[in-house]
Amino acid sequence: MSFAVNLLLGLLFGIGLVVSGMSDPAKVLNFLDLFGTWDPSLAFVMGGAVITAFAGYGMVFRRPKPLAGASFHVPTSSAIDRRIIVGPAIFGIGWGLGGFCPGPALTAVSMGAVGTYAFVAMMFLGMWLARQAAARHLAAAA
Repeated sequence: MSFAVNLLLGLLFGIGLVVSGMSDPAKVLNFLDLFGTWDPSLAFVMGGAVITAFAGYGMVFRRPKPLAGASFHVPTSSAIDRRIIVGPAIFGIGWGLGGFCPGPALTAVSMGAVGTYAFVAMMFLGMWLARQAAARHLAAAA
């Protein structure tokens, strides 16, 4: 059941990315180009996502447990460490340079652009390297 729910939610997310135009890196790059061909539509997409998430979390956390799981998995630490600063900085730099974040990049693979394939390959390499670094860090701390 959990796999089917996650698959349907992923498809819904992907459809939303395509409908909003966020699978087009030019749309994202134009949003970041404040003094050139600025396109504010991404701000409206983000605003809609924030409002939806705010309302959704409010409804979900009123339940004793999730519909498709045994318990909620909520972070317990509120510490701001180097990983919390460096990770989002790397994400933002990649987003600004490539015009993609992971969701839209995976959605755009179906469009067949060579640049998208290169981005997705490097994204998976970066994810693998991050896991290797985290494993090494945990092993050194133990």
